[in-house]
Amino acid sequence: MSYLRTFAPWIVFAVIPSQYWQWAALVAFGVSVLGIAQQVRAGRRMAAMAIDIGSVVFFAALTVLAFADPNSALHPYVPALSSGVLAVVAGISLAVRTPFTLPIAKQTTPQELWDHPVFIRTAYVITSVWTASFVIGCVALAALAHSVSGVRTIVQMLAFVLPVLFTIRYVAYIQAKANTLDPSAS
Repeated sequence: MSYLRTFAPWIVFAVIPSQYWQWAALVAFGVSVLGIAQQVRAGRRMAAMAIDIGSVVFFAALTVLAFADPNSALHPYVPALSSGVLAVVAGISLAVRTPFTLPIAKQTTPQELWDHPVFIRTAYVITSVWTASFVIGCVALAALAHSVSGVRTIVQMLAFVLPVLFTIRYVAYIQAKANTLDPSAS
């Protein structure tokens, strides 16, 4: 699943216990760099890697901060910041009319559908849901910054799991609707 690869650094960061945040940031940075290198080798353009590039930048900065000041007052807010950064990157991808889900969807969709209005609209809808989930996650995680880390981890994971579930169901809905309108499309 392309989304899993795209969000692997964030998932790795979320599941490593927060007392090891320096190492979590470093590992997530490494996963981000490896992900981009793998995609570049596969011929993917940088313009199609909005989340990946945002990941490298965020985790590089976080790694520097975490090792320079392990007791930073920002530490409890890092989960909120991570969701906030994802919300900003996803929101910018919508604003520049290149929803971050579009290149991901193109990896598993026949090229003849890439310019179809329904395909493009679907990418906008899905990216909007991901963006909203990240915004809600950011606000919830900021409010929970000083709560038990297990609660924060659950909220952080929900900010990923819920849009994944939506994406799967929405794509299935769109495909079923297309098959109903044109049975030869399957």
